[in-house]
Amino acid sequence: MVIGPEPSSGGDVALAEAVTDSASAPKIEGRSLGQIAWTRLKRDKVALGGGIVIVLLVLVAVFAPLITSVVGGPPDQFNRDLLDPASQLPAGPMGGMSAEHPMGLEPVNGRDIFSRIVWGARISLLVAFAATLLSVSIGATLGVIAGFFGGWVDAVVSRTMDAFLAFPLLVFAMALVGVVPDQAFGLSGLSLRVCMLIFVIGFFSWPYIGRIVRGQTLSLREREFVDAARSLGARSPYILFRELLPNLMAPILIYATLLIPTNILFEAALSFLGVGVPAPTPSWGGMLSDAVTYYNLPHFVLWPGLAIFVTVLAFNLFGDGLRDALDPKAR
Repeated sequence: MVIGPEPSSGGDVALAEAVTDSASAPKIEGRSLGQIAWTRLKRDKVALGGGIVIVLLVLVAVFAPLITSVVGGPPDQFNRDLLDPASQLPAGPMGGMSAEHPMGLEPVNGRDIFSRIVWGARISLLVAFAATLLSVSIGATLGVIAGFFGGWVDAVVSRTMDAFLAFPLLVFAMALVGVVPDQAFGLSGLSLRVCMLIFVIGFFSWPYIGRIVRGQTLSLREREFVDAARSLGARSPYILFRELLPNLMAPILIYATLLIPTNILFEAALSFLGVGVPAPTPSWGGMLSDAVTYYNLPHFVLWPGLAIFVTVLAFNLFGDGLRDALDPKAR
């Protein structure tokens, strides 16, 4: 019997080392859609800049009393001693700008412009966010119902959308101000006017997002996961709110971000026309309306116009970046 040479153990040692290295190597973990979107959003410096401006605006609106207690003073405080007695215009250069009044003073009454800009951010952001929440809630709900059920339900909802889109919203808002009494629904004064603005802007702008959600639902209801849910005995409410609605969050979130600046502009337009927030509550649109007659004071119209411009631009830039980040087909 011939005994051959023993097999070499080098291959076994190499295999053992490879197994050890693979065991000690870091595991490759998958990323969720949210993590992928956040990674994409972080690369977009313009969108991040818009997001930072939005956060700063929200902080300014929340801490308006604290900010104006340090600089500017109360927004309704008259400083007539700082005005020229003859012309009733702010004394000093650049509309009375100083360390205590960094944006100058209003003519005739001498109210601090910086304080009114800061407090006006509260009204603009409150109306814009609340109206967007109302329109998104109504539009997303009716849009997903119309797209999923189809038939006569889709026809009724679609024709309702067409009727709302043809409605003269600005004329209705102006007419509503003259009809609503000083006290209604347990509200009065500023609270009643703000709630009315939120209702008018939010309730009559839901068809825009409703059409988007309806179109997305029409394509999603034919997908395999919906058929699988039906085959397992899932009822329509479960499919609507547990299967379809989570897949619609990306377009809903994107459109809501882009709808907020539109609502800010609409609230400013209503205040400019005198049917928005009542005086003396500060609002950016109302400040622009007061500044129209003082064309020789550029600072009076500059600051509220710049506040509206920066806010709308920040929301638009952030919304565009968020749309690119949440788009699964984007690189």
